[in-house]
Amino acid sequence: MPAGATRFRAVGALDEGGVSQQDGQATSVRFIIQNRPPNLKRLMQASGGGQSGGLDPEQSIASLEVADGLEASVFAAEPQLLSPSNIDVDDKGRVWVAEIVNYRGHNGKRPEGDRILILEDTDNDGKADSSKVYYEGRDIDSPHGVCVIGNRVIVSANTKVFVFTDSDGDDKPDSKEVMFQGIDGAQHDHGIHAIVFGPDGRLYFNFGNAGRSIKDASGNPVVDQAGNVVTEGRNPYQEGMVFRCNLDGSQFETLGWNFRNNWEVAVDSFGTIWQSDNDDDGNQGVRINYVMEFGNYGYRDEITGAGWGENRTGMHADRAMRHWHQNDPGVVPNLLHTGAGSPTGITVYEGDLLPESFRNQVIHCDAGPNITRAYVTEKSGAGYSARIENLLDGASGDRWFRPSDVCVAPDGALLIADWYDPGVGGHGMGDLDKGRIIRLAPEGNRPTVPKFDFDTAEGAVVALKSPNNAIRAKAWLALNGMGAKAESALQSLWSDSNASDASNSRYRARALWLLARIDGRAAHYVDVAINDADPDIRVTGVRVARQLGMSAESIATILIADPAAEVRRELAIALRSCDDVKSAAPLWAELAAKHDGSDRWYLEALGIGAADHWDTFLAAWLKLVGEGWNTPAGRDIIWRSRAKLTPEFLAKIVVDERTAEADKPRYMRAFDFLKGPEKEAALQTILLQ
Repeated sequence: MPAGATRFRAVGALDEGGVSQQDGQATSVRFIIQNRPPNLKRLMQASGGGQSGGLDPEQSIASLEVADGLEASVFAAEPQLLSPSNIDVDDKGRVWVAEIVNYRGHNGKRPEGDRILILEDTDNDGKADSSKVYYEGRDIDSPHGVCVIGNRVIVSANTKVFVFTDSDGDDKPDSKEVMFQGIDGAQHDHGIHAIVFGPDGRLYFNFGNAGRSIKDASGNPVVDQAGNVVTEGRNPYQEGMVFRCNLDGSQFETLGWNFRNNWEVAVDSFGTIWQSDNDDDGNQGVRINYVMEFGNYGYRDEITGAGWGENRTGMHADRAMRHWHQNDPGVVPNLLHTGAGSPTGITVYEGDLLPESFRNQVIHCDAGPNITRAYVTEKSGAGYSARIENLLDGASGDRWFRPSDVCVAPDGALLIADWYDPGVGGHGMGDLDKGRIIRLAPEGNRPTVPKFDFDTAEGAVVALKSPNNAIRAKAWLALNGMGAKAESALQSLWSDSNASDASNSRYRARALWLLARIDGRAAHYVDVAINDADPDIRVTGVRVARQLGMSAESIATILIADPAAEVRRELAIALRSCDDVKSAAPLWAELAAKHDGSDRWYLEALGIGAADHWDTFLAAWLKLVGEGWNTPAGRDIIWRSRAKLTPEFLAKIVVDERTAEADKPRYMRAFDFLKGPEKEAALQTILLQ
């Protein structure tokens, strides 16, 4: 603004398509105010010069807004690759590409089938100079995920998850096996998505709401660790889901459900899971989630399956909140709402090459608004708050920039797949001839590929500290295979208490996951972890104990008075699988008594933990608090509960003269999640008032 100016007036106009494309719904307009003179060259490139067919790779890169201190460069571009939907970066720094041509309306245009490519920069100049086809075939048409774990490559495509194994190191698979099948959503972006290797040595992945169900390699329906058949139908799962399993597909868990199109998951060193989810297109409701395990995420009504637009008691005035049923009991809150978009790939950046503000943060691509962002998180009670920092933005430069995935290279640089298309792909893939990989690193940085000795415990521990997930996976497998022989080297990593190292607690967490798996050492390392001064390590300790089947009651007894809400959150979730409900009930009651009435994350963790034990758990809490139940925090507990006693107490809240009229719909909505004669009697009580 000129000196002395405090306001300005602008006039804009929308064409007919701009006001009618949302089926009569409100149209939003975004005004962008620049704090620096516009780059005229960039504007000219974006508005002309071939934009009808996109820009050439170098022009496109020049048109992007890049975060301060970073430089974007072309790592690879057509004809080396076409339309990358997903990428991974192996321990050699090579980029593996799930390349799509045979997609939806273009299905069959490449008779040989879609491909998995390997791109390599052999001279470390930041540009791929080698491209080879790892696998091509109609069986992987429309591949949505590629994950490299040593000599195994896991490809999510069509209705299956394949495991390819290269036994002789010639970059060609020597075997192909089916890990999972029977997944709906072939040729649909709401189907199966990418696998990622977690810090616990397990596989994490998801499918959108077109996936519906999943079967094992033999074609049998998968039954998860909770004893449920993994299929839609609200028993209890519906819509999109998040999963975890062993490398061979065993110990299958359903970690979250009721998403719409959750494209990919990311897992940090503590075992915390992050993902995005797509709204019903055009409804300004794209969301980012911290996936609290075993939670319902509210795309459809939990009980009836009704859509978000169906009229219901206490509907939220805000469209995004209404879209995800955020004011219903039993729905885990969202981390962020990011407006309209087509969210895609996601990772957690646990390196130190990028500027400090991006370190240990979630990095995410959204192809709709042409952007790659970081979500800078802070703990907030038992959950998180977050703000956005942009890394690459094409909205004012090249609207064909469609980031589809992001991965971390061995040297800590980011590699970003660019679908490069006039649309977001999906229903209207407009370009079959382009696709790019962008390298994002500090200005003037030259790529490097560190070498590691995976044959020794000491070398593998050094590799375990890498920012690259494929290197960490290879190190994890090597160290886990060494067993007790790796304990000393892992102990060195675990005991490192260099407070000046911002990544120290993450390194310690990575060591903990492995130390606790050494035969006979689980109890010792869990005990050490849950008594650690770092709450993130205590959280990891609880998660390790739960995965290894240790007594939830024993862990909760030790940590019941923990000052960190995130630790108590994990205890509540752990009690979901308690060995003895009667002994667990007083522990849950104590955790519930610590609810402050304003932490929705904590409240939903309590609900997750009590899922199959509500009658016993709620009775224990009422016994503990006595007549003191009727507080804002106590009313929250009642609102969230599903016990036979719940309707009676809900009715007391509704008829209480201290309850504001504006709050009554909230409590009446809670009745929709209850059933039985107790509910009918309580409603009669309200009617008679």
